[in-house]
Amino acid sequence: MMRSKKATIVTFAERCKNILASNWQGCLNTIQADAKGSKESIYTSKVKYIIKKGKPYIWVPEKDLHNVNTIIDERGSFAVTSPFPGSLANILKSMEKLPARVALIGDVIRLSDTKVQSATEILRETIFSEQKAISEWSYSVSSILSSSNHGCKFRNENLQELLDGGAEYVVYKLDIR
Repeated sequence: MMRSKKATIVTFAERCKNILASNWQGCLNTIQADAKGSKESIYTSKVKYIIKKGKPYIWVPEKDLHNVNTIIDERGSFAVTSPFPGSLANILKSMEKLPARVALIGDVIRLSDTKVQSATEILRETIFSEQKAISEWSYSVSSILSSSNHGCKFRNENLQELLDGGAEYVVYKLDIR
């Protein structure tokens, strides 16, 4: 019995969702306003995020320029690429084979203190569920991944840094247009 092509093709939306769900960092872009009120340039930096119910929740370091930019103009964009380990990413770049990426545009909205607590709880739950899944891997899968990940951390380890208190963050939600 042959499968239909529709059943085996991953839809564009599913590919985008998979890229967003498999990563923990992306590039946030906001319109940089200067002292004259000019809005001619874009400020970009790497930030950490999680996706919940289709919306990115973004942790921006407290002293980052995005915090000023979003007060003046909430418009922004967020770009995420497929997460490849450093050496593989370098090889792909040298071959001019850039990884698949997703770009979202919308309003970068700062969360209230109560919503920050809720987002932080969602972050804790996400980390816990990933740690649980990792602990349930078979010995062979676990040993292959641990031996091949020299210098690379799992997604949950990168997200854990947000909770460890080493830096202060402002949490935003991207309202996608």
